[in-house]
Amino acid sequence: MTGPRETIRVPNVEVLRVTYELDSVMLPSNKRFVMSLALEVSGEDRYPVIDVGRCTTTGELQFRNPTLEELRFLYAVMKGAALLHPLLQQNYGAAPKWSRVIYFEPFIETVDVQWPAEMAKGNDLVAVTISYPPGRGYQEMYSSSSSSTPTKHSEVPKDETIADVKSNAAVCFRQCMLCKEEVNREQLVCCGHCSAVVYCSLRCQKQHWKEEHKDICGLYRAMMEREEELAMKIFTFACSAEQPCKWLESLGIHQKGMWRRKCSCYSHYPYGLLPIPGGLWDSWGGLDENEYPHDSPFHNHFRDGISSSILLSGWLEYYNLRSLPLTSPVADILSHPLTVYYILTALSISSKNLLLKNKEVVLHYLGPEGELDWMTAFAEIGHLLHGMGNIQIIMVGPEVPTNLSGTTSGIGSRVRVNLVRGLYQDEANYLPAPHIIVALNCGLGNYSSWGGALDLINSMKIPAYFTNESELSCLNGKQVLRSAGLHISYPVTPNPFRSPVRIFGNSTNFPSYSNCFLLGVNT
Repeated sequence: MTGPRETIRVPNVEVLRVTYELDSVMLPSNKRFVMSLALEVSGEDRYPVIDVGRCTTTGELQFRNPTLEELRFLYAVMKGAALLHPLLQQNYGAAPKWSRVIYFEPFIETVDVQWPAEMAKGNDLVAVTISYPPGRGYQEMYSSSSSSTPTKHSEVPKDETIADVKSNAAVCFRQCMLCKEEVNREQLVCCGHCSAVVYCSLRCQKQHWKEEHKDICGLYRAMMEREEELAMKIFTFACSAEQPCKWLESLGIHQKGMWRRKCSCYSHYPYGLLPIPGGLWDSWGGLDENEYPHDSPFHNHFRDGISSSILLSGWLEYYNLRSLPLTSPVADILSHPLTVYYILTALSISSKNLLLKNKEVVLHYLGPEGELDWMTAFAEIGHLLHGMGNIQIIMVGPEVPTNLSGTTSGIGSRVRVNLVRGLYQDEANYLPAPHIIVALNCGLGNYSSWGGALDLINSMKIPAYFTNESELSCLNGKQVLRSAGLHISYPVTPNPFRSPVRIFGNSTNFPSYSNCFLLGVNT
């Protein structure tokens, strides 16, 4: 062990040592290995060499070659440190004045490290947890933090300029159903029977009527008649986002916090890598203190002095429980985590029973996108569990960033989130077996990759729930599910935790809301 000015020889303690040797004495395989360790070359002709030093009881120093397991350990630690080191934030107030010692903010995170070819041994990955101060645990980290948002291993683009969307913000453009030409909102032509379909001209409308629309106009009209039923009239903020930027601006949250995913201004940032400050107030876009859920348990939900389970049936009940005003737009983002909670506690009897018995539920969450930047909102699931069991949410999808794949984050004490990049059918065999599968705003009819995932769900016989934005997307989704041999055991039903904010398709006017309808298979 090395002190400030001399080597302190501690008997029978082994240490890993790195020295630099001439290029001429290094084998090519050794060179590849040390480069994969991310060790730097000293000058142009020397490479690092690793050995193990030990001091005997007589004070003599002995050295030996490291075993493969020791090298694997060293590689994992160094690679993990290299990945997570940029996330350390210096704590300028903790260090004594004029001190050369650097202090950091408390930190703990886990990352999966992949072995190089020279070290492969059965498993390809090893989980490495790095904490500061050393020995800090997840429970300690998240109980003392003001926000339970997990740290993101992010490499965001250096250019933080915002995409120029002024032209689209001022004028709302839609797309003709037939010719796909963009048309100003003021120049739109809609079907006179159903009002569901948008055209650029009467000519396109008439042609589309003859070719296709005549046969389905009655169905579309029935879907449009559900507009009043689906609208959430309890809220007092503007609930129409035909022009997302303008809607966000009207609420004072445009280009702020998690709301950046609600318009195209930050679309150049990959999902999961949105630059969001760490504070809860910043994450919710600077809303007033009483307008967003705080990172705190529900102290007013006890029965005979014992915390009781919280079973919710709709937004009004939740807003009253959290003492939120109905002017608050947070339901638009909270729709994702509360839909998950509703499925677990109201629709899936088996999952609910596990939670009531204080056990863990493993949930496979397919195709995450914008919600990768909304982990702050998902912390609310942990508070709602309120004395019940734990949930492990494994988010799997091609939109998970490569440098986040394999990471695990604790959101509060009862919810753990794992991120995995890839198609579900390719990754499922490497994941813990699920109790339930969820896919929100899944667009089953829009992606060919769903085929393999649905075949797997059919063979697993695991309950799976899907949400879609409109009744038309549900209709298409049902056809896809049936083609995969799946029986729809939970019929299409309006989701009580759908977003209250109406969204608009490029070429249609169907009543559409995030997570609007629920349906399930194998339930």
